[in-house]
Amino acid sequence: MKSVRAGWPPLKALIVAFVSLACLAALFLAAACDEAEDGETPTASGTAATTAAPTGTAAASPGPSGAVPGISDTEILLGAEAILSGTFAAVYATIPDTISAYFRYINDSEGGVCGRKIVYQVEDNKDDPAVALEVARKLVEQEKVFAMVGSVGDGPHPASWEYLNEKQVPDILVSAGGHRFGADPQGHPWTVQMIPSYTIEGTFYGQYISESLPGKKVAVLRDNSAVGIDGVAGLKKGLDPSKNEIMAEEVFEYTAISINSQVANMKKTNAEVAVMFTTPGFTSQAIKHADRMGWHPQWLMGYTNSDDMMFSFVSPKLLEGALTFQALKLAAWRDDPAIARHYELMQKYDGPLPSNFTIYAQTMAETAVEILKRSCDNLTREGLMDAVESLQDFHSDLMLDGVNVSFSDTDHTGLQSGRMLRVVLEDGKGKFEYFGPLFEFEGESSAP
Repeated sequence: MKSVRAGWPPLKALIVAFVSLACLAALFLAAACDEAEDGETPTASGTAATTAAPTGTAAASPGPSGAVPGISDTEILLGAEAILSGTFAAVYATIPDTISAYFRYINDSEGGVCGRKIVYQVEDNKDDPAVALEVARKLVEQEKVFAMVGSVGDGPHPASWEYLNEKQVPDILVSAGGHRFGADPQGHPWTVQMIPSYTIEGTFYGQYISESLPGKKVAVLRDNSAVGIDGVAGLKKGLDPSKNEIMAEEVFEYTAISINSQVANMKKTNAEVAVMFTTPGFTSQAIKHADRMGWHPQWLMGYTNSDDMMFSFVSPKLLEGALTFQALKLAAWRDDPAIARHYELMQKYDGPLPSNFTIYAQTMAETAVEILKRSCDNLTREGLMDAVESLQDFHSDLMLDGVNVSFSDTDHTGLQSGRMLRVVLEDGKGKFEYFGPLFEFEGESSAP
């Protein structure tokens, strides 16, 4: 595990995608179940990305170092396996859809990269490891992709992750937050992770709590997946036990319908801080049930909740004061030139409706293009990985000041910095607002 600069403001932490992340706008199953309890029935729609290709599929043909799969004189064929159907598709399909749109823009405005058009073929992994492995094999063995770029899903990706490393196929800029995907460059040298791991996220939450909320009792709600397991591992690393005690760690299964009993157990501890390593549906369910019981702790939500979609699930009044974090400019900042340009590109090149998730996805696509450009003199799979590991302090205009993407042969996680976000009310409407200093995760990644 990396060392972390302690202290607030010197205290550092990280994003997301980003997801988290920046991230991604629609309806989750748990939210639907919770809304049904409250008599509300929200709906959502999503787009399924397939092949983003201005031309046909590229065939393997001689490249600069001989026959290179996915490289022809005119095209570079890239692939991905992503969640395009099922409960989470409405949100997560926007990631490959955005990448496809950005590649169309690069093909149109720059003629592609290395004198070749980018062809992007995305297959549905159905949020299932067996299907993810099946479609990865199809892309590698039948379609002959040059590399996998931007695959999505903590649940499905472990199967294809192992397969791609065995086959020595680049598996880059993965949108999966499990700590293992970026923490094992020696054992899995062909995979790099774009988003911060949940362990990194949890570490920063722990440090924030001990620096800003000392003496407060803490309760944790997590699912029984990498999101929760890795998140709590990080929380315990960052939390100073002399300042804060974890009173409860409530766990639920990914397929749960209700988490009311877990929230009730958290309330019984009289915890004043509640940390949730949960997806938006379960997050909204927890906050609303806590309100019904008269329990109003300081909420900290995983970065996958850092999108305005949350206000469709929970009233802004109930969310006011909740904390999360991100590394990117927000889709709501339409006066920002980079955000305005993102809206233009998505409209012109048939991308999805902009959200924090599409902002994240464009930064990933920009990173992929930069890596490909660095590979032009050695357009091979080995050359691509050399280019990945040479990337230092790459900055997109969609990133916050001070946020950059770097890789090395000992560090395979890209985004490792960001700022805290707080939900505030403005004229009765909710919005996310950054506060505090830039958080940074330092040192070299290693398995927790």
